[in-house]
Amino acid sequence: MDVNGTHQLTYCTNIHPGSNWESTFTSLKEFVPGIKAKVSPDRPFGLGLRLSNKASEELDEASHLTEFKGWLERHSLYVFTMNGFPYGNFHGERVKEEVHAPDWTTRERVTYTKRLFEQLAELLPSGMSGGISTSPISYKYWYATKDLKRKAFETGARHLSEIVLQLYDLESGTGKYLHLDLEPEPDGLLENSEEVLGFFADYLLPIAIPVLQDTIRVDEAEAERLIKKYITVCYDICHFSLAYEEPEYTFQKFAKEGIQVGKIQVSAALKILFDERDQDAIWASLSHFDEPTYLHQVTEKKEDGKVKTYNDLPIVLEEKNDFTELRAHFHVPIFLERFDTLFSTQDHIVKVIDYLKEHSVSEHLEIETYTWDVLPKGLKRDLSESIIREINWLKERM
Repeated sequence: MDVNGTHQLTYCTNIHPGSNWESTFTSLKEFVPGIKAKVSPDRPFGLGLRLSNKASEELDEASHLTEFKGWLERHSLYVFTMNGFPYGNFHGERVKEEVHAPDWTTRERVTYTKRLFEQLAELLPSGMSGGISTSPISYKYWYATKDLKRKAFETGARHLSEIVLQLYDLESGTGKYLHLDLEPEPDGLLENSEEVLGFFADYLLPIAIPVLQDTIRVDEAEAERLIKKYITVCYDICHFSLAYEEPEYTFQKFAKEGIQVGKIQVSAALKILFDERDQDAIWASLSHFDEPTYLHQVTEKKEDGKVKTYNDLPIVLEEKNDFTELRAHFHVPIFLERFDTLFSTQDHIVKVIDYLKEHSVSEHLEIETYTWDVLPKGLKRDLSESIIREINWLKERM
């Protein structure tokens, strides 16, 4: 939905189960109309659509896409952003590091993403920009040496060049501007702003510029402009809080280099403060968030300013070292500042909101608390009510 005439605000439907198109559409029909009635009763409501590869394939079959467009129109709904990060099933089974697979070194990832863009171009209303968030190239533990990482970045950049050309052709043919939003996260090949800028400077631009020059006959400056237009960043607030980067620092750093933020995913991480309180109680509270479905990386900012990442929560729970502060990649409700003996990085969200009130960063805001079904018992509430509460909390602060 349009908020303050500047931002499109929605929530990501990866919250709902959907391994194929039938289950995805069933979930949308079950939850979305009721949510819209509460948060946007008199105005159209935009969706942050998540399609698995299988659901996307099936959406192209028979008359599914036409039926879906008709359903959206009847319920005064539209799609302006999509989550193209998880390729397979995202609920009810172990996901962990496999959320990155297949990564940007594979044809499967390219084919999936291109199909999503064709579908988004069909669904996106005229006069509105659209975006798809995606993996930060790959998962770093799959590439044990610097040489293997370099090759992964090179292959990823070549594949992203294809996306740039696709989006250039789509805009030329339809007039619709679409962008691909790389989403840094802990233990991704891209984790923070420095690594994003390094990827653009060392791989994406050097590899993609000649491709555009040869294919669409533009000069170097125009090729660079197009690459930075169509390949942008998904700024997930939870992820950048785990990198201990202040929003103002990151946004200004990107702006200086002409890197655009295609989407801001509004999310909160766990914050664990080891102060004078009962340490055993803190560890006990944290243990309730140890669950087997998703990857819950934990970060610690060392005295030298560098960030150390533990690749999953059980490692920290087993060691129980002497920490001052930890942050854990567990998307918790954005309307909660603290719970039990733990805190959230809600303060990071508030800083982003305050910055957006004074600066133009991104048109797209998408709430992404996908962990409702694996939250500790004390935090679980009715799913629709929880989504409505998150949307209203953000609307009030915008």
